[in-house]
Amino acid sequence: MIADHFAPFFSAYLVYLVAVISPGPANMAIISTAISQGRKAGLVIALGIFAGSFTWAMAASFGLAALLHHYGQALILLKIAGGLYLFYLAIKAGVSALRKQQPAGEQVGAVKRGRYGSIFLRGYLIHLTNPKAIFGWLAIISLGVPVDASLGSVVLVVGGCLVTGFSVFCGYALVFSTAQAVHVYRASRRYVDGVLALLFGAAGVKMLTTSL
Repeated sequence: MIADHFAPFFSAYLVYLVAVISPGPANMAIISTAISQGRKAGLVIALGIFAGSFTWAMAASFGLAALLHHYGQALILLKIAGGLYLFYLAIKAGVSALRKQQPAGEQVGAVKRGRYGSIFLRGYLIHLTNPKAIFGWLAIISLGVPVDASLGSVVLVVGGCLVTGFSVFCGYALVFSTAQAVHVYRASRRYVDGVLALLFGAAGVKMLTTSL
C-alpha cells in the first residue's frame, strides 16, 4: 500500500530528473558561464534558472499554467521571445569565438559586482521564456499529483523536483568551474565558444519551429 501511494511521486521525480539533466538551453548557459566567467557567475546564473523553474512550478501548482495554455497567442509570443533570446546568446558566443583574444574585462572570473544581477536575470529569462518548461511542469503535476490529492502531496512532488533541479543546476556550475574545466576553456576558447554558438542557434531554431 505504501509503495503504491508513493509510486506516482517517484515517477514524477524520475521524469523530472531525466528532463533537468538533459542538454538544453539552461544547462548550456550554466556551462558556458561557469567555464568563461568563473564559479560565482556560474552559480548566479544557475540560481536565475532555478528561479525561472520555481516560477513555472508555482504557476503549474496553482493552475495558472493550465490557464495560460488556453491562451495560445500568449504562448506563441513567449516562444518567439525565447527563440530570439537564444539567437542573441548564439551571436554573443559567435562574436567571442571570432575574437583572437578575450578583452581584459572578460577574462575568466573577471565579473564586476554590478553584473551579477544581469547574469541572474539572463538565467531567469532563459527558463521563463521557454514554453516547454510550462508543459514540463504540467506533466509533472499531472503524473505525480492525483485529482483528489492533498496540499501535502502537491508540496511533496513540487518540492522534491525543485530540490532536484537546484542540485543539478548548481552541480553543473560547480563541475564546469573547476580548474581543469577552466584550463580546457582557456586552451580552446574559440572552439568552445563556436560550438556554444551553434548549440544556442540550433536551440533557437528548434524553439521557433517546433509546434507547441
